[in-house]
Amino acid sequence: MRSYSPLLALVLASRCLAADVPSNVQSFYDGIKSAGSCSNKLSEGFYAHDDGPNTFSYCGDHLDDYQVIYLQGTGGAMADMDIDCDGVQHGKGDDGRCGSSGDTQSQTSFEDTVASYNKGVKDLNAFVHPYVVFGNVGSKGSFDPQSKGVEPLSLMAVVCGGKMFYGIWGDENGDDGPKAVIGEASISMATFCFGNSVNGDSGHDETDVLYVAFTGKDAVPGASAAWDADSATDFESSIKSLGDKLIQRIGGGSGTPPSSSDPTPPATTLKTSTKSSSAGAPTSTGNCSWPGHCAGATCSNENDCSDALVCKSGKCA
Repeated sequence: MRSYSPLLALVLASRCLAADVPSNVQSFYDGIKSAGSCSNKLSEGFYAHDDGPNTFSYCGDHLDDYQVIYLQGTGGAMADMDIDCDGVQHGKGDDGRCGSSGDTQSQTSFEDTVASYNKGVKDLNAFVHPYVVFGNVGSKGSFDPQSKGVEPLSLMAVVCGGKMFYGIWGDENGDDGPKAVIGEASISMATFCFGNSVNGDSGHDETDVLYVAFTGKDAVPGASAAWDADSATDFESSIKSLGDKLIQRIGGGSGTPPSSSDPTPPATTLKTSTKSSSAGAPTSTGNCSWPGHCAGATCSNENDCSDALVCKSGKCA
């Protein structure tokens, strides 16, 4: 029988404590899937699998209203999850599962920034830091998330296996394979999502994972995060409050994750919200993709925004 370290046991236990997908994020997920593909392709022509189609894109459909970027293919496909083991090698939590990886590197894209936090940590540890590989560099296909306002080591939300987890943007896809691919995360994030069956050479092939990157400096946990944590569970806990705040951007809010003990599942259907005008007739909730989810929509007064929002500087917020 294979034995695992106590640190990995904490990672596995976190799956039992994971929050269900908040209702606004679930509606976002369902809306993206229903749309089939995004219309504002910031960069396209990427692969989820080397032997698959190059129909995956970095999407900016909700860059202006929700201030997020995400990955999507066509026909309702999102992204898969390959396993990244880059960064500190043989450190905390390492249980040997990365040994099967054939392309592990001893550094990540933002190691200097990690070191600058002065937490005694020189780089990310794939077993401790649930990071996402986002953005592509090299000659086979490129996209720099920073060009659209995503900051290094900023918070990301990942919807996978019917749950949602918080991580950080920690690495970029390079030219180490035959094609420009997307859909990769550290082994700790993959373990959160799919359990300890994943390893450095075996991830999750289905394209049903949603990666959401948040723009702006307020999405960066900075030195306040537990970069020196002993486990991925502890690290995720240190960025949870920031994540809970940022997901309020999506669909106009009402998205705080429910307690894991709450027996009532989050709503997965989209509901239209209207507000009465001074004349008593219901008015549209603004110029946005889905009725009732109007963060960032233009407005002239508060009645143009859904109930959870106010009209500020001509925008629902």
